[in-house]
Amino acid sequence: MTGIGGSSATAQLATITPWTDKAAPISVDERMARIEQARALTRDSGADALLVGAGTSLRYFAGIPWGGSERLIAMLIPVAGEPVLIAPYFELGSLEAELQIDAEFRLWQEDQSPTALVAEACRAWGVNTLAIDPALPFLFVDRIAHDAPALILISGAAAIDGCRMHKSPAEIALMQQAKSMTLEIHRRAALTLREGIRASEVTRFIDEAHRAIGGVGSTFCIVQFGRGTAFPHGLPGDPELREGDMVLIDTGTTVQGYHSDITRSYVFGTPNDEQRRIWDLEKAAQAAAFAAAQPGRPCESVDQAARDVLEAAGLGPDYALPGLPHRTGHGIGLSIHEPAYLVRGDKTPLATGMCFSNEPMIVIPERFGIRLEDHFYMTEDGPRWFTEPQVAIDAPFE
Repeated sequence: MTGIGGSSATAQLATITPWTDKAAPISVDERMARIEQARALTRDSGADALLVGAGTSLRYFAGIPWGGSERLIAMLIPVAGEPVLIAPYFELGSLEAELQIDAEFRLWQEDQSPTALVAEACRAWGVNTLAIDPALPFLFVDRIAHDAPALILISGAAAIDGCRMHKSPAEIALMQQAKSMTLEIHRRAALTLREGIRASEVTRFIDEAHRAIGGVGSTFCIVQFGRGTAFPHGLPGDPELREGDMVLIDTGTTVQGYHSDITRSYVFGTPNDEQRRIWDLEKAAQAAAFAAAQPGRPCESVDQAARDVLEAAGLGPDYALPGLPHRTGHGIGLSIHEPAYLVRGDKTPLATGMCFSNEPMIVIPERFGIRLEDHFYMTEDGPRWFTEPQVAIDAPFE
């Protein structure tokens, strides 16, 4: 077993040092360019303003890394004019410390209606149609409709996704750092494996290692052995590793909010003939998906390329098992799953700056599953890997 076992969590953690090749943060100029693009796309959609809720889209435009809650924090971007932040008065100081663009604050006290401020701003600007962040909770959309009954509300997905789907070189550099760090942690996690180790021990090591190398810890971590690998997101419990078990580890971290998400599958011990055969099919399906990701082709064609490989080998068809039970990949950036998607029905043309996972998992029910997941980004000439795919089932990090 090349690169599997032979060390310990303690030994590996002792030799991890913080990542030195750090990507630059997103600049103020880039954020302002994003807002200008959002204005143009909002105008093209027929709307007069765009409302962006707290969460990854607010972070994308304004640099504020806050999640949503029952208190409305949102940015109103008119097609002409400066952005306005609607926020609780008591959060002003904290928000000012995070804000990375110029914007006016309009504040509400706890006994006041924040959506009334949205309605008031729209009336003052002469907004007839408001495009709303599709991730904004219905709670707020409903209240805006109540406070501004004449306002036409439409989805802001065309503007928000139209911006976020196409990553800049700065965004790609941040994701490259995150993914390179996670791949190194994968390599070290494999070295800590031993017979009898529990999944929770591996999970704990991966989180600590992500912190040691400069991430925020593990944003998620799936560690499964044996039968548990046949379930795409695993089974509950804390299994122990046994000789001959398939190992599936899927994990990631973030760098300045940008995600990594990498999966490796290999055997602890000597792979049997069936494990090798299915692993080789998975490798071929992942390679076919990558080759199909050409500029201008629809996203769904990448999914179909992977399925064609599997169906030719007698798996499937479609989502039937044994076979591939889910889409081949998802967009990634500030959200770990975001548009566009490598799945049947998504006809979005592949274009420069789009970033995707490539993970056409094979499930053999009740026995084992194999997922190889690496990510790629689109260039004018075609796809480029962030991380090189796994080479062999018994040499996962060569």
